[in-house]
Amino acid sequence: MRALGNWIAVTIAAGAVLVVVVVIASLWSGLGESEITLAGWIALALGVILSLGLGIGLMALVFISSRRGYDEMGSKDP
Repeated sequence: MRALGNWIAVTIAAGAVLVVVVVIASLWSGLGESEITLAGWIALALGVILSLGLGIGLMALVFISSRRGYDEMGSKDP
């Protein structure tokens, strides 16, 4: 049952990404003559890569901290 829920979540997420890509592509083509230079593409790629790296790194730290119990060290139970 849990595996089915995971597949449903993955399917919904993939569908959402597909919808976003289609909407962006249709809006982009509606702009008319718009060009991005090579420097613009490089800046876009670096921005995406750095943003993903930062997000993935921070989420990894959250999970590591939670699993190792660092979140519970400072709390005192009454």
